[in-house]
Amino acid sequence: MGGLFSSPDQSSSQLPPAFSSNSSNPFSSRPSASSSNLSRSSSKPPPLSPSPSPSSLKTPVDSSTSYISASSSSSTAYKPPQSSPSGVPYSSKPSPSSSGPFPSFTKQPPAFKPILHTAPNEVTNEEGKTTYAWEKGEPIYAIPEDIKGLVKRDIAPQVLKQPLSPSTYKAYFAALLYAEDYYLEKWSNFLLVKVTLKLEEAALHKKSKKSKKGSGEEDDKIFVEFEIDSIPEKRPFLLSRDMVYARPSDKTVEPFQGFIYRVVKSKRVLVEFGDDFLSQHHPNRKYDISFSFNRVCLKRAHQAIEAALDPSSHNFLFPECVPWKNILNPPALLNTYYKLDTNESNAVRRILSFQGSPPYLLAGPLIGTNAPRYVPEQKVSARTGVVVCEAVIEIYKTSQENRILICAPINRTCDVLMRSLREVIPESDMFRANAAFREIDEVPIDILRSCPVKDECFACPPLQKLREFKIILSTFVSSFRLHNQGIAAGHFSHIFLVDASSTTEPEATIALANFANENTSVIVTGAPGNHSGWIRSDIARKYGLGKSYFERLGEVGPYRILNPMFITEL
Repeated sequence: MGGLFSSPDQSSSQLPPAFSSNSSNPFSSRPSASSSNLSRSSSKPPPLSPSPSPSSLKTPVDSSTSYISASSSSSTAYKPPQSSPSGVPYSSKPSPSSSGPFPSFTKQPPAFKPILHTAPNEVTNEEGKTTYAWEKGEPIYAIPEDIKGLVKRDIAPQVLKQPLSPSTYKAYFAALLYAEDYYLEKWSNFLLVKVTLKLEEAALHKKSKKSKKGSGEEDDKIFVEFEIDSIPEKRPFLLSRDMVYARPSDKTVEPFQGFIYRVVKSKRVLVEFGDDFLSQHHPNRKYDISFSFNRVCLKRAHQAIEAALDPSSHNFLFPECVPWKNILNPPALLNTYYKLDTNESNAVRRILSFQGSPPYLLAGPLIGTNAPRYVPEQKVSARTGVVVCEAVIEIYKTSQENRILICAPINRTCDVLMRSLREVIPESDMFRANAAFREIDEVPIDILRSCPVKDECFACPPLQKLREFKIILSTFVSSFRLHNQGIAAGHFSHIFLVDASSTTEPEATIALANFANENTSVIVTGAPGNHSGWIRSDIARKYGLGKSYFERLGEVGPYRILNPMFITEL
């Protein structure tokens, strides 16, 4: 199959060390970094919205939990506090009691934002049995000191020089994730001083209060813009949704907190701040800028490769060249909602014809698009998405017992799939699982109807209610909420890993390792040549974190020879 898969895509709210009282001047001891291929950051979709820590996910959903109705007030009524775009309860107003260059902040990072901690020397070594430490009953997946020492010297841990196999799987991907985490740690003291911030208006689509499907109106959004050195060695590799902290250079106040919206041409950074920042901003004011990076995705990825060691995952991760043990005889496709050609109809029938491992691959255009964040009434247009929707509809109609999980790298893909499916499947049978602190006004108004909200955050229904939904849609990382709420492996009869070529294997494995067992049918879609653009570490990129689960499967066994029982090209 050679050419098909050949190569040609919330951080913790803790204040960064650059703004802590014990930090030194980062410019005096700034570590050098190798090239990070910064040009990718301006064209890739935002990283996955992170899931909160387990302690926050078990939020009881009671009478105060609501599903947002299209007939209710605008979604802005549920918007998190302006001072913290993520909903993190920071106060960024000047504190009259502050004194000295770095005031002592009384508001601590909330418990729902897990933070990876540096491992003490005795935690483990590369060959040790323990690869993570614990804090308050939860693993924190700290970087082992020996691996940190190697990565610091740009030396790959020995396990990365061995072939990937069931025996090396956990250690291999753990080392890649540790390399990625070290990159974040290395740049945690990075500080820009006396930066000029400019305001820029951008026309974005505005959601209607009355329309169930939104409107074509536009609304002006204010971004904060600044320039950063485009030379990789002189600054960190920034991605959308990384946090930015801005403190007036002449003030001793808590910094304002915002999120990177986009990095344009590697050096122009657009940031979303709250109204409290905008109300005090003056064009001549200078700011000191620091950054905080997304570690929640790393934690979820570590948990997934731990869970993947279960024997039931073996034939999904390392498929044997054998047909499925349970071959079904699917009915002929009648009255299909989407118009399918012969190849697409055959793909749907094959998806319906098997149960259990190994996975079925669907190679074709990505379902996710580079469209703006909100496009009214946008539905799936890629033929891969059409096949996925038709297969889901047929599975839904086949048996009342079927349960389907659909995961994708980004929220927009989940939203457009849900909008398309809803034309055939009742809303009451579907649940759109969001990260707790996804921005509510980022969600299309018609999708909000299927998203329960509590205390201005997206909630997860109780386990009994979750089990009743026939279809659940989520990003890969946010699917962890379902696991934490109690959904067990085997609950879903079918799992669709959509656009899996656009994410790393550990992130795609979050859904696979937590929910698949020997009876689960797994369908993996992706575009040949597509890769994740969210990898910052050179070592992680060089040794395979950029190779997706979709691509790796496509290089082996029956997938490599395009056996139609295992893979369909669209």
